[in-house]
Formats: sequence, C-alpha cells, structure tokens
Amino acid sequence: MFGYAGKRVNVNLTDGSIRTETLTEEFCESYIGGYGFGAKVLWDELKAGIDPLSPDNILIYATGPAQASLLPTASKYGVFAKSPLTNVFGMAISSGSVGQQFRRAGYDMMVIYGKAEKPVYIFVDDDIVDLVDASHLWGQKDSWETEDIIREEQGDSRLGVASIGVAGEKLSKIACITNDRNRQAGRTGMGAVMGSKNLKAVAFRGSKDVSVKDKETAMVKYVDLLKRAVGPATIKYRDLGTPINTMVFQNLGVLPTRNFQNGQFEDAEAISGETMAEKWVVQKAACSKCPIACDHLCLVNDQGPYQNSLSSVDFESIFALGSCTGVGYFPAVVKAIELCDRLGMDTMSGGVTVAHAMECFEKGYITKEDTGGLDLRFGNHEALTKFVENMCNRETKAGDIWADGSKAAALKIGKDSLDFAMQNKGLELPGYSIRGLKTAALGFCVSIRGGCHLRNGAYSPDVKGKVDRLKEEVGRSKKLIIPVENMYAIIDSLIICKFTRGVYTGDDEIAECYQMITGIPMDAAKLNLAGERIVNLSKCFNLREGARRKDDYPPERCFKEKLQTGPTKGAIIDRKGYDAMLDEYYESRGWTKEGIPKPEKLKELGLDYVKLDVS
Repeated sequence: MFGYAGKRVNVNLTDGSIRTETLTEEFCESYIGGYGFGAKVLWDELKAGIDPLSPDNILIYATGPAQASLLPTASKYGVFAKSPLTNVFGMAISSGSVGQQFRRAGYDMMVIYGKAEKPVYIFVDDDIVDLVDASHLWGQKDSWETEDIIREEQGDSRLGVASIGVAGEKLSKIACITNDRNRQAGRTGMGAVMGSKNLKAVAFRGSKDVSVKDKETAMVKYVDLLKRAVGPATIKYRDLGTPINTMVFQNLGVLPTRNFQNGQFEDAEAISGETMAEKWVVQKAACSKCPIACDHLCLVNDQGPYQNSLSSVDFESIFALGSCTGVGYFPAVVKAIELCDRLGMDTMSGGVTVAHAMECFEKGYITKEDTGGLDLRFGNHEALTKFVENMCNRETKAGDIWADGSKAAALKIGKDSLDFAMQNKGLELPGYSIRGLKTAALGFCVSIRGGCHLRNGAYSPDVKGKVDRLKEEVGRSKKLIIPVENMYAIIDSLIICKFTRGVYTGDDEIAECYQMITGIPMDAAKLNLAGERIVNLSKCFNLREGARRKDDYPPERCFKEKLQTGPTKGAIIDRKGYDAMLDEYYESRGWTKEGIPKPEKLKELGLDYVKLDVS
C-alpha cells in the first residue's frame, strides 16, 4: 500500500508482550485512519460496560495517510479510548512532532492493553519497541521535564514524546496528554487512561521512508496547497491566532462569562487577541510541515506575581481560564495555561470546571474549609491559579472533587449544581454561549465525544450570519450540520489540521489528495460515505455504553436562564424548538426518534456487523 504503513503494533503492558499486525487495504479504505481507526478498533475489541480506568480499557494512538505526505499541516495524531470523563467514545487530537515520528517508525496505529506493574514509558525506535522503566519520572517530573529527560536518555532531541503530568498520574478525569510542551491531546481524559495503565509517556523515533502513489502529481499539488495555506484562508490564524475570537464573540454577545451566566465580559479587551499581540506575544511557532504558525507563545515579562510564566495561548484557553472564571488579568491566564500544560490538565475542561466551582462557592455550596482557605470567587486570579494546582494534585477537599470535571462534581455537591455544570455528556462546553448560537447549540450537543466545536463546526453559520442565530429552526441539520460533521470525521481520520479546511476547494479536492497519496480510487461521494460510516459507528459505540437521546441536550441553564447583557440579552433555548431540531437531525441521519441508527442505514454504510441491544 501507498500512504499507509500497513501495520499496527500491539503493546500489552500487563505481560510485556509486543506484536505487530498487518492492516488490509479494505480496512484502510473503509475507515481512512486516525478517528476511523480508533472507532473501529474500540468497537471490535473493547468489551461493553468496562470501567474506563481499569486495565480492560484499550488505548489507541493512530495516524492517517496524510502523515506520509507533504500536505500542509499533516502532522497530527489521535488518541482514542473509552473516556473516563464521559463514559462513551473518547478521542483527543494533537499536533507537533509525534505524528510524524510515529509514522516514520513504520506504523499507522499503536494499540495498548493492560496495566504495567510499575511506571513505564513506551519507546518506539523503528522496528524496536521497548518498555522502559519510568519510576524516576512518575510523581516527580511534569510533562515538560519528562519530555526533556526522555530525549536526553535516548540521545535524540528530535524524539516525538507525548507524556502525562501529575493530573494523569492521579487519575483526574480531565487530564490531558502533552507533547512538544505546547501541544495537547486535551479532551475527554485520555491522560487519565494513560495514568491508569502506569504509562508515563510514549516516545517515537522514525527513520523510514514514506511513499505516496503519484509522486509527480503530488508535488505539484503540494506546492499549490502550500501557496494557498499562506494566503487569505489562514490569515486569521497567522496574525492574531484564535484569540481574535475574544472580541468577535464579545461583540456578538456570546463570550461565555462567569460560568456561562452572561455573554459579555467587562474585561474582554484585556484578554483579547489584540492586547495579547501588543503586550505579551514573544514568538510564533509552527508544528511539523505547517506554514501557518498559529502557536502564539506568551511570556509574562513584568514584575508581577506571574513573572516569567510562559505558555502557548489560544482562544479556548483564554475563555475557559479567563472570561469564564471572571479573570481579566492576562498574566494569570498565561500562568494557569502553563500549569495545565505542565501538570497535564485540559485547559478547556479545567477552566470551565474551575468556573463551576467558583459559582458553587459564591452560592455557599462549598466553603473556605473545603477549598483550603481559598476565596474561590469569580475574578480572583490568585484563587484561579492555586485551584488549578489543587485539582491537578487532588489537594484539598474541593480540589479532589472538581478534579473529575464539572458533572462529576455536581453529582457530589447536589442541590441545583448540575443545572449550571456547563457540559454535555460530561465534557465541558467550548467558548461559545450557545443560547445566542442556536445552530451551534444542536451541533455541539449531538457531538459523539460530548460538548464540542470540533466535530462539525456548527457555530460557523451562526457567527457568519447565514442564519438567524437567535432562533430555533428546523432544516439546518441536513444542510449545515451533517455534511460538515461527516467531512470533519474525514479530516480527523486523514489527519490534517482543521485550520486548513478553507484551503481546499471542496470535498472533491480532499478526495483527490487521498487518491493521490494512497492510490485507492476515491471521490467526494465515497469519502463522505466513509465519514458518515465513522460517525455512525462511533454513535453505536456510545449507544452500546448506555447513551441515549437525553444525552444530546444542553445544560439546564440554557433552558432556564436568559442571557442578561448585550445583543443577546434575553436569549434562551426554547425546549420545544430544540426538540424539533433534534428530531430533524436524527431523521436526516437515518436514525430513530431516540437517536438509534436504523438497520437499513447501518447496512447502507457497510456496518451490518453492528448489533445493538438498546432495550
């Protein structure tokens, strides 16, 4: 095969056995790579109902055929398992050096089973795969230090290293995986799955050639795409980066503030992309094979309490650790991001979870006795940074409770705290106040992995004014949500960065690139069918784990409390209107009213083997 290595390596941490398997062309064509590979292996090999933090869970690292090419931004890898945060399909995708080194080592996938007796890291050096003692790292070194030490031990500064910090070691369900310091496989608690297996890190060194089918055509196409990738389609990411969204969303009245109570933040300018670029950015960096350089490194160079704090700052981190917690002091946001990256906690879930704890504190549901003396009020930047540490280390009663995310905390705290736990399926929502973005409200909440803006891009029609964003309206699913959701599944399977999605002229060109790389005949219709297959298989995984229609709804706050300020003042989600939109989404997908794929739909997608007991 071209494009694919055609191999997976299976690592059993319990008995130390390592073996390789050959991937068939049929498997690769049907599931593409990355996300698709993860979905297929978890469906086939994971027993239903297992505890995600038990040795029975399966952890998958996967790349896609794009990693064999020179396509712009084809440097990603995905991590997949049953999520300890959501108890359904878990996935997280990261950039940096890991995907490239992994692919050049000669594998498309690494599947990890069991649990090591003592802490280890996996070192993949082309055909040699070793388990290396990590006792000197476990409980002693953060992710940044771990990366440096493993590279030094293996004598190669180019090594691709993905590791966990103390949050993963202590099984925080919002723990992430960090690589290249500033890149994270962040969402759904994949760091906790590594921690549950006593797996501190995975490291890759690859020296093998990779090949594509049509080299001459490919080179012409690469040059063309590269020119487009540094053109108008990506200027937003090259210039201010995603932090440009801060003021855009502020002006639209959809910047989540104080745990999504409002859609505007009085200190938005202080944490905006414009202010960040003027005062704090010291360097822009790019991942492997990326011409965009969206990574904006910020250094606190003043004499304040966070002097010398350094982190890569994007919009989702700004919203979660800034406006959502009521903190408008940018150095504290930089410090909080650095703590999350070093200690291994997802900034998005981490920040929204802190905001939930702050609201519980202000309502009197917890006290200073629970927080170890912290005055955990909205806007207290000292409390923000300290509580992030508390959660990562499971220090103090409150830190231990909120280390597992806002939903788990709400279920322990009780009262009405679940109503304002801003999550879907257990995964904290991204930085969009969905009461003012009705297409996004549906798109985020039908997401396979929980509240997510990266599964279908449903926010775009709202933000760009293509629809009435304050109105529930039937008909959007078929036109604006499902086609993009299917193609996003392909993008996450190839895997390429979504920041270049506007570089391609359409689905036909993406299909053309796939065929050019792999030699497997492909067109837009066939590629979209593969995307639909992957989404449906993941949905069936969730159903097998007990998910139902009730899990595709926003938090109760969105139905009960109106936004209070700005152009979205008075906005709320109408339950009947949302139900009608959800009905239409299910119907358009070929699912029942309960969100269960019909047998004829599964047959159409080549998923006849999927058997569901949903009684």
